Amino acid sequence: MIKIDDWVIEKGEKAQGEIKITGGGMSMPATVICGVEDGPTILITAGVHSAEYVGIQAAMELAKEFQPEDLKGNVIVIPLVNVSGFEHRTMSMVYEDGKNLNRVFPGDPNGTAADRIAHTMVTKLFSITDYYIDLHSGDGYEQLHPYVYYVGVVDDETADASLHMARHIGVKYVVRSTTATGGAYNYAASLGIPSILIERGGQSYWTWEEVEQDKRDVRHLVLHLQGKKCHGLKHYRQMLLENVVYEYAPYTGCWYPSKKPGEYFFKGEDLGELRDYHGNILYTSIATENGVVLYQTASLNIIEDGPMIAYAAITETLT
Repeated sequence: MIKIDDWVIEKGEKAQGEIKITGGGMSMPATVICGVEDGPTILITAGVHSAEYVGIQAAMELAKEFQPEDLKGNVIVIPLVNVSGFEHRTMSMVYEDGKNLNRVFPGDPNGTAADRIAHTMVTKLFSITDYYIDLHSGDGYEQLHPYVYYVGVVDDETADASLHMARHIGVKYVVRSTTATGGAYNYAASLGIPSILIERGGQSYWTWEEVEQDKRDVRHLVLHLQGKKCHGLKHYRQMLLENVVYEYAPYTGCWYPSKKPGEYFFKGEDLGELRDYHGNILYTSIATENGVVLYQTASLNIIEDGPMIAYAAITETLT
C-alpha cells in the first residue's frame, strides 16, 4: 500500500492523480502502481528541469505501461515535477520564482515555489522511497553524450548501491557525483536512498529512439531491483569518470566549442573559444587533464557565469 496525503493505493492497484505542493496553488501529476507482491518502492521522476523532454516523455509512457502484475513492490512515477516551467518554457527554472529546482533541496515549506516543490518531494515522496531514478537531458541550449550519475559523497553502502544501479544503465559513461546537497537525487542519497540521474538528449529536442532507450533502462532496472526476471538486463562495458570539471563562462559573448560531447582530449588541448562581437578572443578553455566531454553549451550565445562545458577524467573501465 502507498499513502500520499489522503490518497491511498492498495496492493494490486494502479491509480493516477495529483500530489499537492506544500503551501497550496500547485500540484504535480503522479501515477502509483502497487505490485501484487511485496517489495521495494521505486520513485521515478522527470521534468525537474522542464525542457528536458526525453525523460518526460519516457516517464509518461512508463506510467501507462507498468502494471501491478508486473511488479514485486511499488513504483511511483512523477513525469513532470516542474509543471509551471514546462507550461511557460522556462527551461531549468521554476516559472514563479526563477529558481533552478535542482539546486534548492531539501527545500523550505515557507519558501518560494521551487523551495516548496522540493520540500514536497522530500516529505511526501522521499519518505516512502527505497530507490530513486531521476531522468534528465541537456538543457535547451546544451548538447550532451548520454551518461549516468551515481552519488559518491554518501555512506559506502548507499554509494555502492547507487553504483550498482548505474551499472545497469545502457550508457558508456558512469560519473561519480561529488555533490552532496542541492539536487534531488543527491539529497535523496543523503537520506540513505540509493539514487541515480540518467542524462540523455538535449537542446529542447527529443526522439522516439531516445525515449525508448530511457524506457528500456528504467524498466530493466526497476524489475532488477524488485527481484523480477527481465530479459536483456546485463552489465554494460562502461567507463568510470571522476574529477568532473564544470566550467562556466567568464564573459558574455559568443562560444565556439572545439570538441563534441563524447570526444576524448588530452591535458592542455583547446576545448573552445569565447569571443566578443568583433570576433576577438576573450577566453580559451584549456583542458586541465585528459578526459572526455560530457556536455557543453551548443548555442552561439553564452552568458557570463552560465554553463560552458563539463568534462571528466576516465578513472577505470568497468566490466
